[in-house]
Amino acid sequence: MTHDLNALKAEIESHLEANGLIVFYGCSRALDDVHTVHWDVDRHPEYSAFVKAARDVGVKMIVFHHREFGPGFVDDALERLEESDMPAEESRPLEHRLRDLRMYAGFTCALELSFDYQERVYLFELRTEWYLEFLDALEEIDVYFPGDDDEDDEDPIGGYYSRN
Repeated sequence: MTHDLNALKAEIESHLEANGLIVFYGCSRALDDVHTVHWDVDRHPEYSAFVKAARDVGVKMIVFHHREFGPGFVDDALERLEESDMPAEESRPLEHRLRDLRMYAGFTCALELSFDYQERVYLFELRTEWYLEFLDALEEIDVYFPGDDDEDDEDPIGGYYSRN
């Protein structure tokens, strides 16, 4: 896969327009809820097949989302790493990996197409390999991030206080 999905982004936009679909530029829907059906991009990576499926069921509008890798993404991750409880022998290589990802600032790192059909969200999502590496690094950091979970378990007034 390419390091920058920007050319593919333009190609998808042209394809959607050529197929007479309304493009709604929306936010990511990847984490919406359990009613999301994910397209198998590993076996069927072509977005055109996803668009054809949408058209075949009568969809008129596709939600299109793209994510650009901002320069602050790495800085925020490094700050979070510094605040974590990760041992130095593990954090140093992770810090170097994160710093190496700075070269992708400004690149399109994720593309997402989705549509609604019969109370389900159908989703096509592509991410660059380096962006997946970045997300993996964030997950590694989260394992060592000090949380407030222990405090929540020890409610001093026996659960009668709502934190809503």
